[in-house]
Amino acid sequence: MASRESVPRWHLACVPLAAFLAILPMLLRGPSCGHDFDFHLLSWLEASTQFAHFGYPRWAFTPAWNAGEPRFVFYPPLSWTLGALLGRILPWALVPAAYTWVCLTLSGLTALRLARRYASPTAAMVAATLYLANPYMLFTAYERTAYGELLAAAWLPLLFAAALPLTLSFRGKAEQPASRPSPLLPIATALALLWLTNAPAAVMGSYALAILIAIRIIQTPAASRLRLAASASAGTVLGLALAAFYIVPAASERRFVQIDMAVIEGMRVSDHFLFHRMSAQSADAAFHDTVVRSASFIALSILAAIAALSVAYLARARRGETDSHRYLLPLTLLIAFLLTPPSLILWTHTPQLAFLQFPWRLVALLSVILLVVTAQALDRFRRPALLLTLPCLLILPGWQLFRQACDGTDALPARVALFHSNLGTEATDEYTPAGADADALKPHDPPYWLAADADSPAPLAAAGPAPNHLTLSVPTPEFLVLNRRRYPLWQVRLNGVPSTPTQRTDGLIAVALPAGIDTIELAPIRTPDETIGLSISFLAALAALTVRRKKLTAYRSQA
Repeated sequence: MASRESVPRWHLACVPLAAFLAILPMLLRGPSCGHDFDFHLLSWLEASTQFAHFGYPRWAFTPAWNAGEPRFVFYPPLSWTLGALLGRILPWALVPAAYTWVCLTLSGLTALRLARRYASPTAAMVAATLYLANPYMLFTAYERTAYGELLAAAWLPLLFAAALPLTLSFRGKAEQPASRPSPLLPIATALALLWLTNAPAAVMGSYALAILIAIRIIQTPAASRLRLAASASAGTVLGLALAAFYIVPAASERRFVQIDMAVIEGMRVSDHFLFHRMSAQSADAAFHDTVVRSASFIALSILAAIAALSVAYLARARRGETDSHRYLLPLTLLIAFLLTPPSLILWTHTPQLAFLQFPWRLVALLSVILLVVTAQALDRFRRPALLLTLPCLLILPGWQLFRQACDGTDALPARVALFHSNLGTEATDEYTPAGADADALKPHDPPYWLAADADSPAPLAAAGPAPNHLTLSVPTPEFLVLNRRRYPLWQVRLNGVPSTPTQRTDGLIAVALPAGIDTIELAPIRTPDETIGLSISFLAALAALTVRRKKLTAYRSQA
């Protein structure tokens, strides 16, 4: 078993340095404009502006050509908060690179924390730098620019560390079952971070946690099973409760948006098994095939590396050192199966798994397994001069293979300029309010207009977002149409009295005005689900602090 030697301080510098090597091409050549680049950049710009003026954002004003969408209700907050804060202190041209560096650095540090359970400091550092620069991480950072998933990769090692039993001695003594620390707080912390970062990563992380804990319970002595099951269950509940301020509104308000648009044709699980090809001939189909082919080769490469390193380690491991493989091998085999078409029945009938969309997202879990087996296989590695060898060998080819060029309209300066104009941006399909036709909205819709009919189209006028306060004098009763989508967090007040908007096919707010001088206000309100979620998270935070305080007290008394 690995010793608990301390990690040399200069070793720790290898993690941010390896992360810097990964962003160096971005600093020299500009960011990669991957598939999700526009979505995340706009989220950062929106959140940064609202932090400066309005507080915590729930509504994105620019999408849907200024009609807006409840993006911040449904997309977890940690990634767009990080991007927005970086945008407050750095030029926007540097924010994608800085964001990527933070994510990769965090990933390397959490990977090192997990790898130190299984290997010497040098071997653990090699495994950690491999984790932050492994092909799937670079694929996520460069080709997809899926920045939420990139940050979530930093929390997956924490989840595995919470789920897997300790294999090291504790304070120089052999670990006894009764002295093993409870996984309650580690599980709660890892789950909360995942749910607050990226929903697909949280779904697959939750299922991975359940599988690993189930295997651990089976292999635990009967006398300790109930205690372990209770701790893991309490940790899961506490983790979900800590993230309830996001989870409760997002779950409750799904009925108000067209969330199923996230799994339409081309975005379904069945379209993204290994080496699947689209039958249609289009630019979207060609892009789909390229992404799936890249992800497929990465998945097979990582599976092959796991197999080779595991065989090399098991061939020389002493008895009692191979415990981790009893947990990781079943999970690896299940993931390999889930990457193939015969697994479609599981994807179809397992709750929420279909919203993972892309089976190859599970390679993020395989990357953590690769981290562990690499650390074990290299336990005897003692050449610190080679610590950055693997990142150097992987980063440049990864950039060349995965970088997506930015054309004039997609380039970062153009997107920032578009955000600050009055033109607005395209809508996100799954965040379109239920019953609304997103295609009916036009790029040059004015902030508001008056019409005799509630469903009248917009006249030609200067584009812009709807005002939150408006006073009009109308000689005869008319309808006021505001370039703002109807949604429960917006309360419409007509002359100081709450008013129910008239339904329009495009989902915009239409208010029947009486003749005379009318005052119209759009006031954001706190929905009941938001209040419930915040209350649950507050109580969960108090509970976590209480448990933490008791653990510290017990630890100090033993010391």
